[in-house]
Amino acid sequence: MEIKELENWLWDIASILRGPIEAYNYKDYILPLIFLKRISDVFEDEVKRVAVELNESKEKALEIIKTSKLVRFYVPEVARWENIRKQSRNLGEYLTSALRELARENPELEGVVDRVDFNAVVSGQRLIDEDRLKEVINKLSQKRLGLEDVEPDIMGRAYEYLLRKFADGSGQSAGEFYTPKEVAITIAKLLDPEPGMKVYDPCCGSGGLLIKCHLYFFKEKYKHTKVPPLHFYGQEINPTTYAIAKMNIIIHDIQNAYVELGDTLKYPAFKEKDGSLMKFDLVVANPPWNQKGYTEEFYRFDPYRRFEFGVPPKESADWGWLQHMYASLKDKGRMAVVLDTGSVSRGSGNAGSDREKEIRKKFVDRDLISAVILLPENLFYNTTAPGVIIVIDKDKKHKNEILLINASQLYEKERPKNRLTEEGIEKIVKVYREWKEEEGFSKIITKEIAQMNDYNLSPSRYVAVGEEEKVMDLEEAVVELLEAEEERKETEEKLKHILFSLGLIRE
Repeated sequence: MEIKELENWLWDIASILRGPIEAYNYKDYILPLIFLKRISDVFEDEVKRVAVELNESKEKALEIIKTSKLVRFYVPEVARWENIRKQSRNLGEYLTSALRELARENPELEGVVDRVDFNAVVSGQRLIDEDRLKEVINKLSQKRLGLEDVEPDIMGRAYEYLLRKFADGSGQSAGEFYTPKEVAITIAKLLDPEPGMKVYDPCCGSGGLLIKCHLYFFKEKYKHTKVPPLHFYGQEINPTTYAIAKMNIIIHDIQNAYVELGDTLKYPAFKEKDGSLMKFDLVVANPPWNQKGYTEEFYRFDPYRRFEFGVPPKESADWGWLQHMYASLKDKGRMAVVLDTGSVSRGSGNAGSDREKEIRKKFVDRDLISAVILLPENLFYNTTAPGVIIVIDKDKKHKNEILLINASQLYEKERPKNRLTEEGIEKIVKVYREWKEEEGFSKIITKEIAQMNDYNLSPSRYVAVGEEEKVMDLEEAVVELLEAEEERKETEEKLKHILFSLGLIRE
């Protein structure tokens, strides 16, 4: 199938479930079914291949496959599509059992395909009635998704298309699982991975940033030639999103990928035998912006000593994430991270100290920040605010310099979100690789200039694009207000302690 035909067909099938299930939730039901159809059809193709290669019957080939490692996933009889499409009643119960049996046979799929109950009842009513389920199964049965029918690249693109369509309909919650593919492509090209590298995303969502690194490396840079492959590592805190990431990576036929479930900041999954953090060549990430929930005590008593640049404020873990990623880099490692614009400017120009500015200052003074790229507004699903890509390099080629790129105008208006253009991506990457200034687009500053500007690294401060600098975003203003309130309380407590020690007040 051509990509457009496949995308339209799959979206038509997905739309069957849009009515009875909330928009942000129905992806959790349709994606496992599409995944099951794909691996079931692939399994059928592989059984035929093994039978031909061994000159055996289909039945004998099935016996051999069950006790060998000749296929990546063994699909038990109950989960084979030919049996699913025959079910005339109790389809919800059958599908739930089939996916759980598939997970039992393939431990890699546990917690991935067996999370959803297709027979679930809410207020005495089936969440998805039998008729809708049958319609989905019947429509999925119209076309094959085997290896000879759909190439992994095409299947993967269709799966990503569905994720974007789900994101379009999910509102702000989409930010938890989807980073716009154009941003992911930009990051992949900026980091330009080399053969054999280990690539890490500590908050991988649906796996898009890792997958775009793979596609750029395999399809565009090396054009399918045989070179040592990349190795991918991801961690995701949300179980549903973790399941999507696993399915997405398998659909793309990426072999050297490891995704774990859990809170990365509290419980990093990838460690060496001695308990220290695993180190990576490249880190890519779009962590939750201005994330709350991590205390000063958590940062100060971290067993991995990740936060030696400073303790972030309680109201924003942005520079906590950056420090974790920095601690996860090899000696010559590089990373590109998406954060909100306030992360590179909060606290600058204000009297007194500011926790984020103090951490940012240390990154600048140690000459670790390579570039800051301002993106267009309204790209991301969790906010209309623009984001920035911060590039950090432990072995900078351009010492004592920071490249600031203002790409805020490189977008096309679409609904519901704007889109970074292909020309815009190429322009950003070209200027970064050539390390050059361009009027109204990029500026190279020294560490000394950053220091003179109180460590404000917002590209819009240095690169004018013909319009006044925008008023502070509401989210950024709220974070600064909460930080100020936190500082006020700390100062008040210190003052009380001093007054008490002087005997001027009682506890």
